[in-house]
Amino acid sequence: ALSTALKMAAGGEQQQAHRAGVYKQKNKQHKHGKHRTKGELERDNKGRVEVKALSKKQRKELRRLDRRHKASQLRQNKKDSVLSEKRKLGSKDGPPHLVAIIPLHAGIDAQGAMKLLQSDETGVVCEGVAGGTSFGVLLPRFKQRFIFLRPDPADLHALLDIAKVVDTLLFLLDPVEGWDSYGEYCLSCLFAQGLPSYALVCQGLLEMPPKRRTEARRALGRVTEPRFPEGRVFGLDSAPEAMLLLRHLGAQKQRRLAFRSRRPYLLAQHAQFQPGPGGPGGLGTLKVSGYVRGRPLSVNRLVHISGIGDFQLSQIDAPPDPLPFTPRERRPGKGGDVEMQDGGAVGEEDVKVLMRVDPGRQESLQAEAELDPMDGEQTWPTESELQEAEERQKRVRKVPKGTSDYQASWILEVNEGEEEEQESSDEEEEDEDMEELEEEIDDEDADSQDWERSLEEGSNSETETVDLDRDGPEQRYDDKMDQQEESEALRRYREARADQMFPDEVDTPLDIPARTRFQRYRGLKSFRSSPWDALENLPADYARIFQFQDFERTRRRVFAQVAEEEEGAMVGWYVTLHVQDVPASVMDSYQSGRPLVLVSLLPHEQKMSVLHMLVRRHPGNCQPIKSKEELVFQCGFRRFRASPIFSQHTSGDKHKLERFLKADAPMVVSVYAPITFPTAGVLVFKQRENGMQDLIATGSLLKADPQRVMVKRTVLSGHPLKILRRTAVVRYMFFNREDVLWFKPVELRTKWGRRGHIKEALGTHGHMKCVFDKQLPSQDTVLMTLYKRIFPRWTYDPHVPQPLPWVKDEVTIDTEDIDME
Repeated sequence: ALSTALKMAAGGEQQQAHRAGVYKQKNKQHKHGKHRTKGELERDNKGRVEVKALSKKQRKELRRLDRRHKASQLRQNKKDSVLSEKRKLGSKDGPPHLVAIIPLHAGIDAQGAMKLLQSDETGVVCEGVAGGTSFGVLLPRFKQRFIFLRPDPADLHALLDIAKVVDTLLFLLDPVEGWDSYGEYCLSCLFAQGLPSYALVCQGLLEMPPKRRTEARRALGRVTEPRFPEGRVFGLDSAPEAMLLLRHLGAQKQRRLAFRSRRPYLLAQHAQFQPGPGGPGGLGTLKVSGYVRGRPLSVNRLVHISGIGDFQLSQIDAPPDPLPFTPRERRPGKGGDVEMQDGGAVGEEDVKVLMRVDPGRQESLQAEAELDPMDGEQTWPTESELQEAEERQKRVRKVPKGTSDYQASWILEVNEGEEEEQESSDEEEEDEDMEELEEEIDDEDADSQDWERSLEEGSNSETETVDLDRDGPEQRYDDKMDQQEESEALRRYREARADQMFPDEVDTPLDIPARTRFQRYRGLKSFRSSPWDALENLPADYARIFQFQDFERTRRRVFAQVAEEEEGAMVGWYVTLHVQDVPASVMDSYQSGRPLVLVSLLPHEQKMSVLHMLVRRHPGNCQPIKSKEELVFQCGFRRFRASPIFSQHTSGDKHKLERFLKADAPMVVSVYAPITFPTAGVLVFKQRENGMQDLIATGSLLKADPQRVMVKRTVLSGHPLKILRRTAVVRYMFFNREDVLWFKPVELRTKWGRRGHIKEALGTHGHMKCVFDKQLPSQDTVLMTLYKRIFPRWTYDPHVPQPLPWVKDEVTIDTEDIDME
């Protein structure tokens, strides 16, 4: 049927196809230009995505992933460096593990603990590694080596110097009390300075009955928990316990101290002094042998000996290691011990010279800037400068010494007949006398003299009428008391109490005009926003110090430079340093048993500047500490004496001076001292009359900035005599008419919050009419605030006397109980 139909269609009429006419609509093609379509792009890219095709959100996600990846890489690098440093410590590639044994109680037998640690069951013992009572222990089983030191616990300076360089502190505790008052004092100093890794050890637990042993451990844990929350107490009564302790010391986490991790330092294992041309008692060369720690040590850098000063190196030698792992380098002695190779007994052929100093690259010992007396000279002035000087002379007025141009704008012009001629002097002695005059008030001196006179009269009358029992406990207590020292302490407490109740208030003297007494002061509209030029009226000592354009940027640059240095004696090497021009007293101190610590200084750290330290009052000390008293400082590796000034820690450009070290707020302590880059712990001590040193404040180093403005505030007070609405007549602030006119531009305030100004002077006895913003209450007090910039005193002394063994001072006075009358 299908074939029949096809034949019929072929034979019939053929069907014609439709053709569009001339009027058919023809649409134009899309003109995409030279760009390809999306389909063509997908076919060409074959699934690949170009970077330009990423959206803003996708690019943000990729940047976030890159930052996370970079941060994870930095964390991993830091972990690897810390892990490698820990693995090197005590191994053959690093310095031996340095451990200091410190008893915290007077009844602890430290010698027994040392005998257990150096027994034959623990490892190979090497005697006399670092001199004195030190010894070394080799543990082939753990592939570690230790050096144990036992500093004199009564010598606080030696204890702190040892704690700066050791890797682990081994605290010996009493099984009942834990530590005594001196142990608590030592812990306060060590925590403030920076505590390295530690371990707690208790002896005598095995001697207790089994039932009391667990109870004693719990009680001891309650005692140690406030100081050491994560501390574990180890027993040390047998050789297995000693072995367990050594294993813990080698495997525990090492705490990183920032002030020593960026500097090369060394603890002397052996020292030898070679006198110079001046003879045995003069300067000479000190040869110090020890293991390099911290960072690589360069021969061109300066070294600082703690408690002595800064010195230069001449060369670095490499003697044989006295505590090697390989047995072929050790000589067995009697009893199976190992005889150490004395650094002085090593032959010249065994010592290799590592490096010698390069005079062109060696740092200088210059600590102070060169003072040029011609620095203030100028060339011949030009015609314009002469014309300006002539115009300036037309407006000349007489102002106090040290007053700048913008200071003179608020000083009232007076007639020449009313002005008093005052002699001016640029000598520093007169400036110090003026400051002492400002600090010592005649009334306070009279009160102290009356108080001492009354004490003497009272003591004389009591000895005449009362028969004291010479054998009683009261008399024995009084025999230990110094009456003169007690009266002096009470006077100081009264001054501190008066400053607390009436801060910065000073009585106007009757015999000296106020414009003379306060000629260096100025008034400020606002302490926060009023300008104060930091470079005006600088003292002569500022020509001797150094200053950075940007201290923080210099600090980062120096640390980055030190981190990249890889030349010099590497960490873990046993070297001998040749220190030049060292006094013979250093060798005498080392031979007496005191530690000898050397640290390589960073660039600029030998130069003098103004250091600012942020400290807080130690709660264990309540004695009043006045500004400009001589104190002992421990700042990083340095120890020195200075007379600081105290100021508030604020964020403004001016900082208020404090006359006393406050107990309830952090304070900034400013002194002239060598530059030290933060971070570094700061300990502040005050020496007693008997030679002991008390810890009074702890904190950290803030910065070195000579342009920090520290302003002393003085408040003059007056009382309203007559009040009429907003006007009041005030007296007792000044006592002559000239003083009222001199201080007329300064703003007034009251204790009740009123503000005003002086309108005019009344009479010739210092009365003045004042106008305020509101009416004064009759019990209000009118105040005038004056300001003066204060600079530290140049009292830096690197030589600190050796303190006596510390004993807690039980005699204390509560400042709240002192009668101000």
